[in-house]
Amino acid sequence: MNDSLKSASKPMPGTIGWIDLTTENADQIKDFYQSTVGWSAESVPVKNHKDYIVSVEKGQEPVAGICHRLAPNAEMPSGWMIYIHVESLKQSLETCVKLGGAQVGEIRNAGDSGEFCVIRDPAGSHCVLIES
Repeated sequence: MNDSLKSASKPMPGTIGWIDLTTENADQIKDFYQSTVGWSAESVPVKNHKDYIVSVEKGQEPVAGICHRLAPNAEMPSGWMIYIHVESLKQSLETCVKLGGAQVGEIRNAGDSGEFCVIRDPAGSHCVLIES
């Protein structure tokens, strides 16, 4: 997730605010999507490696992120991950668990974008809840 997700107004709960692809080899997958769909990639330094934000054309608003499955994303499942805005992360996590889902990993801070946490729904699908 990056600072391009900031907005002048608070995101509406329930809306999808971002999408990341977490993978073992972000460099190769970045090249795949650049060639396959024409995305432009910009590297983003993360600890001792680089992840990517991608846009339709260089200099345009980013549409997604492509991340290595390394710290801080080592616990993230591989695959496309949507970020869904919620009003209260704590309440949403409690409801998730109560209804047969699971919290995956710890609550993390995305700076000005808020706190977020990965969940697994009762069907086994993963997504990220981010407090608006």
